[in-house]
Order: sequence, then structure tokens, then C-alpha cells
Amino acid sequence: MSPQSPSVSPAPAVAAVSVLAAGRATAAESARSLDPDVVRELVGAGFARHFVPVAHGGRGGGFTAVTDAVATIGAACPATAWCASIALSLSRMAAFLPEEGRKRLWQDGPDALVVGSVSPRGRALPKDGGWQLTGTWPYVSAVEHSDWALVLGLAKAPDAPAERRIFALPRSAYSIERTWSDIGMRATGSHTLTVVDVHVPEVLSFPVDDLMAGRLPGADTDADTGAAAAAVPLAAVNGLFFCLPMLGAAEGALAHWSAYATGQLRAQESGGPGPGRAFYEETLARASGAIDAARLLLERIAGVADSGREITALETARAQRDCALVADLLVGAVDRLFRASGTAGHSESSPLQRLWRDVHSAAGHIVLQFGPNASAYAARALPAGPAGR
Repeated sequence: MSPQSPSVSPAPAVAAVSVLAAGRATAAESARSLDPDVVRELVGAGFARHFVPVAHGGRGGGFTAVTDAVATIGAACPATAWCASIALSLSRMAAFLPEEGRKRLWQDGPDALVVGSVSPRGRALPKDGGWQLTGTWPYVSAVEHSDWALVLGLAKAPDAPAERRIFALPRSAYSIERTWSDIGMRATGSHTLTVVDVHVPEVLSFPVDDLMAGRLPGADTDADTGAAAAAVPLAAVNGLFFCLPMLGAAEGALAHWSAYATGQLRAQESGGPGPGRAFYEETLARASGAIDAARLLLERIAGVADSGREITALETARAQRDCALVADLLVGAVDRLFRASGTAGHSESSPLQRLWRDVHSAAGHIVLQFGPNASAYAARALPAGPAGR
């Protein structure tokens, strides 16, 4: 892609992605991979380059700017929105590489599509000024369309404790096994990435603790355009990238259901059968209210991340809590709409059933489970007990 490709904006480029993704959604589900034309439109709309530092040709953008864009695409095809979120999130992570590593990754421009996994599925040993890496990472979304991948492995030098490190790999360094079989988010193509005894130079690796803490290598967040957005602890924004496609899916489900309900009410006014107007009114009010509440929570998370100040441990725990709560709200809202859609909404030809499946699949992500996030939040928000707990 040309370095002059537009950056992400809730404008014609995003609308074009939505229209194309909606039209290709059924075929992409069957293929369990996004249509290549959709991927090209995503990249052309600026999703790969949005968080890339300006020094490397990117926009150095923030979080609030992509909220509407991802949700807009999610209303048409949540799987496409999920892959857009992955492109955003992983390119942000790539900014934590040493400068020479960043130059290599973006040597052909800021539109390199980066995918990856932060599950510790690899093992690395020191060799020749770098690391020798082997591992297998399942559930890597959009991997078939990737240019680079970031993966997490345990690096073990002699006489030293194991260290969790992120390794950046060009497409030639890994193989792909088509293993994705989930009932939802089928088109994300979240297949398995495998690395066998690959040498990774030191400049293409960094400690995962830097990512968790938001410590950019040698960055001055006041002087470097885009550094403030990159230098945010992962836990403060990680769930945001998984929730935004869900938000779009729920808003899309609401639009489809509202059109269905309008038709049902008109039929009832003409003497047709049905549960009555009050049923549709309550369904609409409850579902739309939950979706609006979810959007407000996600907008707050994005706003805090864009504030440019240090994010507190309590704010980070609150963001994790809010993302898990948002997932519950959106699943509940879409369940309500799906149940109230009749057999028409459950038909394989109805987009509503796909949105319903996609929301449930996304909500299963480990980051969005409420119990662990509730405990983490309570540990920060509640004063310690007599035993110092």
C-alpha cells in the first residue's frame, strides 16, 4: 500500500469497508477467512497505520478516533471489525520494538498488517546476538493476510530466570495451519501460527513487561507525535479492542430488529397476529439502553487512554471491569433482540443470527470474563482488610 493511504476516520472509506464487508460476509464465513478485497479496503482505510508512529510514516493516532470506525464496520460484519481491531492493536504493540526493529517492520511503509498473540506459547534460547524461537500459537486472527506477527515466548538465557518477551516475525518466518472452527466470528480466520527454530534478531524483540507497563523505548511522550497513545499500559486498553466489534454487532442487531419490529407492528395494525405493541416497545427500550450504556463506558476508556497523563492502577482495573461489563451488557441486549425476532430472525439467511453468534463468540475471550476482572478491580478499589488483604 502507498504511504499516502488515508488514516482511519468515520467517513467514506469506513463506509466503503462496511458495505463491501456486508456483501462478502456469507462467503467469508464459509471460507473462514476475510475476503482479500475486504482486507485491502481495511488497510486502505488506515487501520494498519493508525497507531504507527509518525516517524515511521503512520498517523500516531489515538483511541477515541477509532471507536466509531470499528463500531460502524461491526454493525455490518463483526468479523471484519475484529480484524480491524487486531490491526490497530498489534501495530500499536509493534511501537515497543527498539528503533532498528521498528524500521525493519515498517521499511516498506506503515500499512504492514501485523497480527499476533500474547499467549506464552513459545520458547526461545539466546543465539548469535538474538534468539532461536520455536512455538505454536492458536487463534491468531487474520493471520492468512498478515505481513508480520508479534508472538509471546519465554526466553531463557543460561544462569538467568526465564523472561517473557515479544518477538516480531516477518511472514516468511512462520507457517499457518487452518484450525479455526468456532461457530461465531468465523470470517476472522483465527488459525494457528507455528514457528520452528527461527532466529530472531535482538532488535526484533522486547520484554513483555514494557508492553504491560506502557514503557516505550526512548520515547518522549511530550515530543514524539503518537507516543502518548502508544505508551498506555496494555491492560488499560486491551479489552477495548475486543469490545468495539461487539458494540458494532449489537448496534447492527438493533437496526435489523427495529426494521423487523416495524413490519410486525404494521401487520398487527392490519389485524395480523402478534404479541402487541408493548412487547416491542419494551424490547427496544431495554436493548437500546444497554447498548447505549456500553458505548458510554467504552468511550470513557478511550478518553482516559487519550488523556496523555499517567493512567492509575485503579483506572486500569476499572477499564478491565468496564470491558467485561460491556461484554455482558451487549450479549444480554443481543439475546433479547434475537429472542424477540421470531423465526425470521433465526433463519440462516438473516444477518441477525450471524450477529448473535459473533457477539457470543467474542464475549468468550478470556480478557472479557467478569469474575477475574471484578476481583482485580475490587483489589484496587476496596481498602485492605485487617489481615492486609
